[in-house]
Amino acid sequence: MKSSPEEKNRGLATLWETLVNIFSLSKPYRVRFYSATFFVIVASAIWLSVPLGLRELLDAVFEQGDGDLLNILAIGLMALFVVQAGFSFAGNYHLEWVGERVITDLRKKVYEHLHRLGFRFFAERRLGEITSRLTNDVGSIRTALTDSLPQLLTISFSLIGSVTLMVILNWRLSAVIFVTVPFVTIATRYFGQKIRKLSRNIQDELADSTAVAEDALGAVRLVKAFVREEFEVSRYTDAIEKLFKTARKKVVLTQLFWAGVGILFLSTLVIIFWYGGKEVLADRLTAGDLVAFIIYALNISRSISQTSRLYTAVNTAAGASERIFELLEEIPEITDLPEATNLDSIQGTIEIENLSFAYEQDRKILDSINVQVEAGQTVALVGPSGAGKTTLLNLIPRFYDPQEGRILVDGVDIKKVTHKSLRNHISIVPQEVHLFGTSIKENIRYGRLDATDEEIISAAKDANAHEFIMDTPKGYDALIGEKGVKLSGGQRQRLAIARAILKNPEILLLDEATSSLDSESEAQVQEALYRLMKGRTTFVIAHRLSTVQHADRILVMDKGAIIEEGTHPKLIEKGGLYSHLYELQFRDLENSVN
Repeated sequence: MKSSPEEKNRGLATLWETLVNIFSLSKPYRVRFYSATFFVIVASAIWLSVPLGLRELLDAVFEQGDGDLLNILAIGLMALFVVQAGFSFAGNYHLEWVGERVITDLRKKVYEHLHRLGFRFFAERRLGEITSRLTNDVGSIRTALTDSLPQLLTISFSLIGSVTLMVILNWRLSAVIFVTVPFVTIATRYFGQKIRKLSRNIQDELADSTAVAEDALGAVRLVKAFVREEFEVSRYTDAIEKLFKTARKKVVLTQLFWAGVGILFLSTLVIIFWYGGKEVLADRLTAGDLVAFIIYALNISRSISQTSRLYTAVNTAAGASERIFELLEEIPEITDLPEATNLDSIQGTIEIENLSFAYEQDRKILDSINVQVEAGQTVALVGPSGAGKTTLLNLIPRFYDPQEGRILVDGVDIKKVTHKSLRNHISIVPQEVHLFGTSIKENIRYGRLDATDEEIISAAKDANAHEFIMDTPKGYDALIGEKGVKLSGGQRQRLAIARAILKNPEILLLDEATSSLDSESEAQVQEALYRLMKGRTTFVIAHRLSTVQHADRILVMDKGAIIEEGTHPKLIEKGGLYSHLYELQFRDLENSVN
């Protein structure tokens, strides 16, 4: 299907906007950029004078027979080459420095922006795709800035200068060159749009293949447990083969473009050589003029060829940069109000008023929740899977904002305080603990970055983790592997508890912190949790109802609503859903014992 003129113009406008966005990144370094541009222009100007010097040298030999002038011109040209090389080095060095500096800034900017985005953004995208944008896409922009930018300036000045001098030397011969320009322009426009579209597809497919690899490698235990190595290799192979086919299409188009432009200009050079030779024979052109003209024509041919390659590289960068700028345009879901204040010290009282929440429209996960929790109380959330327990916990630190209702901490609406200051008062111990592939000490210190080694050890002791840490080779300096793979589930949980203890929060959120542990590990973790919960406002989610019997209050949730509330004895006496769930678990426990 052919593109309409409007679509083509829009494509060029989009490309231009993308280029402006890319090069605008260099504004903080404009002094160095302008200096480098000056050096490059001077180097190009010196290079443009070389053919004129050669013309004088040839005319001195063939027409004047002046040996002394020949020596002077040769030495002068050698000196000119040295000066030109110096300016070229200075200009290109500083331009590439600007390019590398801009890419470093862009990587930091993208990474910082990713950390400002909310949970919903990450829930809707695969981690491999995000990683690909941070690495592969930024890398493509780097190529445009560090390689294409110096070439763009050199080629532009060289092209304009060569054309000008050719017209001055002989306008008739110059007309031969100008005939080819419309054909090159049409080819550049046609192929450029298709190459940019393919480049965008390549980046998307590269992100997909990265996501497939990251999914499988991140779940290597599952893959090996189900003997799915061949299946995962097949999935990745399919993704890579799809990428190869798209890349092949781009290569075909690119090479056709370069070959066509090359044939066009080489044919033009033959015509120039033929016509110029006739002009020399007719004494309308000297041999030196013809040599200078041919060098300028070769320079134009080289510049056009480089421009075509540059145009391809820029289109590739444009395809990648569109994805980067789309990412940077993502609006963080959770933002602070302009008048938001810091939440300094709190007691830990929490009020939830008429709260409703939905991840998608018309599908409420929570409906008209009302809860009041006094500072230091422990509140347990129980109920069947999908009741909305974890969602309710995620709203307290403002990982999401409710569509209706509000949450107050010590009487202050959490939307009226900065979300960072709010989260500084909250610790979370989830069911699936995330640990970094660094040392045990650094993982615990994540709870408070300025903590001393003594404070880390104290937190580990309170979390019942000190003993197993000291039994580990290298102790607190031991590396625990990617996501803590070298530790057991109970050990990972105790490190997470130590991290939470070190943070010393007023509000604690425990989401199934012991559900996946064996009895011995659960006992150690539960003891550490009781120590952590003391004196803190705590929300506990637990499917094992034996772990929440001593909670100050138990909220029973079902289908996004609180349907029962009370202490363990009162809820058992009531005979509702909680009592039913408790009887089921007690019966299952008896059956497992028998």
